[in-house]
Amino acid sequence: MDSTAPKILPGNKGGIAEAVALLRAHQLVALPTETVYGLAARADSEQAVAQIFRAKGRPSFNPLIVHVSSPAMAERIAEVDEQAKSLMAQLWPGPLTLVLPLKPGAAIAPAVSAGLPTIALRMPAHPVARAVLSQLDLPLAAPSANRSTAISPTAPVHVATSLDSGVAAILDGGICERGLESTIIALRDGEAWSLLREGPVTREQLVAAIGSTPVEAGKGIESPGQMVRHYSPGKPVRLDAPSAAPGEFLIGYGAVAGDCTLSESGDLAQAAARLYACLHAAADAPEQRIAIAPIPHEGIGAAINDRLKRAAA
Repeated sequence: MDSTAPKILPGNKGGIAEAVALLRAHQLVALPTETVYGLAARADSEQAVAQIFRAKGRPSFNPLIVHVSSPAMAERIAEVDEQAKSLMAQLWPGPLTLVLPLKPGAAIAPAVSAGLPTIALRMPAHPVARAVLSQLDLPLAAPSANRSTAISPTAPVHVATSLDSGVAAILDGGICERGLESTIIALRDGEAWSLLREGPVTREQLVAAIGSTPVEAGKGIESPGQMVRHYSPGKPVRLDAPSAAPGEFLIGYGAVAGDCTLSESGDLAQAAARLYACLHAAADAPEQRIAIAPIPHEGIGAAINDRLKRAAA
C-alpha cells in the first residue's frame, strides 16, 4: 500500500471536484462532516471498501455507516417505511443514523453491512460533504477517519497523524462543529426503535420526534460505535476526577480547570465539540495518565459520557 502522505485539498469548488474524481476512481478521501471527519469510499465498490478496513485496521465484523445525499438515495439501498420517512423529514440532514433493512439487490459492497440484513444510513449536514455526495451521486461508506479504536478526528491534522497510508486526500472543511459521532437508532417492526449509540441528537429529542420510548437493543453488534473499547488515547483514563493526581493530564469542565478544558462555562454542546481535541492533546502530552472532570449526564452529556466510558475501557 502506498505510504505517501495524503494530499490536503481545500474545501472549495476545485478541491471538491478533485475529491469526487478520486472517489469515483475507487480511492479513499477523508471528508469533513458536522460530527467528525469520515474516511470515505464509494459504498458499491468492494475494492474501495476493503481499503477502508485496511487503512483503519478495522475488524471486519464492525459495519460501516453509509452517507447519502438525500432520502431518495436512501430509498435506493434500504427499505424505508413511514416511520423512517418521518424521521428523515424531521432530522435530516443532521447527526442521526438510521439502521434500516437492506434492500435486496442494493448496490452495496457486502463488507459495508458486515453480513447483517440491515444498513446504517445518514445524510450529513456539512456543506462540503453534501456537495461531494451530490456531485458524485453515489452513497459513500465513511467511518471516522482514524485508526480503529483510536480518538476520532475533528480536524484535518488529526486525520493526517492517525492515517499515514492508504488515503489519497483529505478534504479540508475546517473544525467539525458537533465533535461527536452521530446518534444511531435501529427501527424495529411495529414502529418500535432502539437507541444503539448516544450522540448529538439526544434521547429526549428522539422520543419527541418518534412519540415513543426506545426498546432495549439486542446483545450483538448491530451498528458501528458499539465496541466496548473505542476512542482510546493510548493511556490510562480516570473519569469523574475533581482534580489531577501527580503524573496526570487533566481534562477540565466547568469549575474544574484543566490542562485542556472542555467548557469553562459548563456548556455541554461546547464540551462535545472539544472532546476529541482535548483527548488528542492529552494523548500527545508528556503525562502518562489522563484524568477527566465529571460531566453531567443529561442531554448531550449522555453521549459525552458514553465516549469517555469507552475511552477508559
